[in-house]
Amino acid sequence: MMKKKFFYVITIQYLGYRFHGWQKQPDVKTLHLMVDRTLNFILDKKPFKTLVSGRTDAMVSAENAAFELFLEEPIEEFDAFLELFNYNLPQDIRAKSIREVDSKFNIIQSSKTKEYVYIFAFGGKFHPFCAPIMTTILDPLDIQIMKTGAKLFEGKHYLKNYCFRPTDNGIYEREIETCEIVENTLYTANFFPETSYMLRVRGKGFMRNQIRLMMGALINLGKGNLTLTQIESSLTKDNDVVIDYVAPASGLILHKLEFE
Repeated sequence: MMKKKFFYVITIQYLGYRFHGWQKQPDVKTLHLMVDRTLNFILDKKPFKTLVSGRTDAMVSAENAAFELFLEEPIEEFDAFLELFNYNLPQDIRAKSIREVDSKFNIIQSSKTKEYVYIFAFGGKFHPFCAPIMTTILDPLDIQIMKTGAKLFEGKHYLKNYCFRPTDNGIYEREIETCEIVENTLYTANFFPETSYMLRVRGKGFMRNQIRLMMGALINLGKGNLTLTQIESSLTKDNDVVIDYVAPASGLILHKLEFE
């Protein structure tokens, strides 16, 4: 007789600075490794499986991420489970909520919207404590032209230039719902520079290093190394614009994840 399975979605947040991304890899510390190791302990080695909605890169953080947990026995008390899970997780990972879903739910294939923010400041050498969640650019940047450039990414575009090591059979026609640069009031600390900014990008899904390549292009735009015309051209299928600067990972944060 087939055992009944139980399905749960757990939302988590984490500081990615000391991890080699989400996906398990040999001989390095990853978020998936620490989550599964903790679950193995608190479930007393009972069978389980975890799947994540999207794998973040090394040093990328998340305000709201989620993974699906598959069990052969039900979780009786959600609050008690979360308390025990958090008690045993490293301090830079925190479980926020848990809910049961049915067998038809698939965290990878289910329609969802993601919102990322990229925190940055420029024009100075700032406090080292900023490093885990903020990229600092020593050179001056034209923030106004960067704001104009960011809006060019909104809508449907051909984004092969903004995929790290693209293949010839990838799907590069993508839609970005929101792309804007605004002053950062979301994350603050007394050691932050007086003024910092964030790139806010919202869409159904993103390719490998897409947002970091977009941010890199906008930084080069702000330095005068790219023009608005070149940014606009880079979003078309046939162009010769080179987009090769991948902005540092530590400024990138998965801010929102919404299932539809």
